[in-house]
Amino acid sequence: MSNPCGSCLFCTSATCSECVQWLPNQPACSVSSGVGSRRTDVRMAVKGLISLWLLLALQFKSGECYSNGKVTQACGDMIPEHGHHASPETSPYNITLDKYEYSAGSQIRVTLFVVVPGGSYFKGFLIEARAQENPDGGAVGSFDLVNSSISQLLTCAHTKGSAVSHTSDSKKTEVQAIWTAPDKPPSNIQFMYTVVRKYKLYWVQVAGPVATLRGATPGPPHSSTTTTTHSTTTPPGVLQNPFSAEDCGSRKTCLRDPVNCDPKTEPQCFFLSFRTEEQSVLFELSGPAEGYVSFALSLDKWMGNDDVYLCVRDGDQVEINAAYVAGRTHPELATENALRDTAWRVSDGVIQCSFRRDLHLDRLNQNRFNLDRSYFLFMANGKAENGEIHRHSRQPLISTHQKVLTGPPENLSGSRSPLLIKFHGAFMLVAWMTTVSTGVIFARYFKRDWSETPLFGQRVWFQMHRVLMVLTVVLTCVGFALPFVYRGGWSKRAGSHPYLGCTVMALAIIQPIMALFRPSPDSSQRPIFNWIHWSAGTIAQIIAVAAIFLGIHQQALLLPAPWSTGLLAGFVVWGVLAELVFELHMRGCLAPGSQAEDKELILPTSSESNEFQFRRILFGVFLCGNLAFLFTLISLIINL
Repeated sequence: MSNPCGSCLFCTSATCSECVQWLPNQPACSVSSGVGSRRTDVRMAVKGLISLWLLLALQFKSGECYSNGKVTQACGDMIPEHGHHASPETSPYNITLDKYEYSAGSQIRVTLFVVVPGGSYFKGFLIEARAQENPDGGAVGSFDLVNSSISQLLTCAHTKGSAVSHTSDSKKTEVQAIWTAPDKPPSNIQFMYTVVRKYKLYWVQVAGPVATLRGATPGPPHSSTTTTTHSTTTPPGVLQNPFSAEDCGSRKTCLRDPVNCDPKTEPQCFFLSFRTEEQSVLFELSGPAEGYVSFALSLDKWMGNDDVYLCVRDGDQVEINAAYVAGRTHPELATENALRDTAWRVSDGVIQCSFRRDLHLDRLNQNRFNLDRSYFLFMANGKAENGEIHRHSRQPLISTHQKVLTGPPENLSGSRSPLLIKFHGAFMLVAWMTTVSTGVIFARYFKRDWSETPLFGQRVWFQMHRVLMVLTVVLTCVGFALPFVYRGGWSKRAGSHPYLGCTVMALAIIQPIMALFRPSPDSSQRPIFNWIHWSAGTIAQIIAVAAIFLGIHQQALLLPAPWSTGLLAGFVVWGVLAELVFELHMRGCLAPGSQAEDKELILPTSSESNEFQFRRILFGVFLCGNLAFLFTLISLIINL
């Protein structure tokens, strides 16, 4: 039947009596008219929108995570859509059956459980029964649930209830289901399972036990290893006693924080030791941590391209893994496990683990370093959630020099603060806690004492003030550049500290430039200059002090808290009190030896001499206290 509407793009009948959508720039169909046609247009448009929304919803649904266990799309290959490879290690889980023989319609109780005594849990699972002669032929038979709160039925191979999966990502150590044989069962059934420990760690299509049809010939013994297994590991043991620093320097090399601490008697001790035993190295790692402790082997003192070893707490267990860091990124777990003789211990918030690693590894471990070479040692700790580590909260402890792991035992020293950052902190403390305050005191309170005394062509007070302020600018410029040199750019995790530092740097540069254009003393513009000069300097000093308070708690320069904050606060209060006493003395509130107004009029020279002597004594006391605070804080920085 021909279409009378040649310009009609979409019709609702064979004769095109109702046309829904027209081709552009085409005449209307003569038979498509009236109210009925317009209603049809509306109905079809609404249906189109509904279809579009359903399509988008399905697209969105396909991108969701499957923590709810609705994983029918994985019925065939039983592979979770996690974007990672299945673990090559032996599965720490297994399946048992209450009987290994069946007939049509008979039932078998299936139990999936943790094999390792005291071992870990699992979160997700998928269980199917398949014909052993045709394991790729799909699920056979059907299941009934034992506990519907943790398990649910899926429809696989067009058979309702032919698979069992989880209902949530809660932690489980055992799950059961009842399998019912079909009316025409195969001669041998093999139960297969996929178990998800966490998002990046799972075992796929593990071959479980085989059950045989009554009267049939039994199939070959089942294998409890994964189809992708490349190597096997021994489950980690439990350490009975804490590590000891007794043999440090004599039988094993140790890196510790604090220096010379002993993890056996000091719970807050971060401890790494290693010693060579034939063609392997035995490592011991210990430290107080909420989630994990780790160490890395590095060719430099910068994070990146490092061989990393992690001891991660997950509930009451500790997972020991090798990893690799390509840059300032999250570690990538090794696909091949090169560690053996693993053991761990958790007590009072302290994580301890030990393992052995061969000096040289095969090609499958491309990112593992050879242990007979020289490396810097990094030691870090931080939080972990469900076995996933977070960025370390403190700067890693880094050995001061490279160490050959197979070399003679020694006690290594280390620091959590890079040398450039230490200099940054020291320069800023000297500039904004000592030279600035001293320069201000000379300009405000010693001007009339040395008003006419020359020094290199200028008055003494002015020369002292200028030298100290130029020194402040130089120290600030050098100190400002050091973090950028160390970081190679802007730090995104330093909070408001770098912004305050940039403001201080700008004001420090503006001050000497402003001073070059200062008006003469008798100019009418001089009071305006003095006020602006004083305001900019005072604002810069206040912001600098705030930046220093934030700086002493940066990750790269973390001074011991809280008393380091109190020490810095005392430093500031000392300076403020000194200036307050100077100000009161200048205003005559603290004039020593002024017994009467007539005596001051008779002996003005003697009075001025006494006041000058008082100011010098006061300045000496201020400077001694200032330097004491300064040296204490700098010594803390040096010892980081």
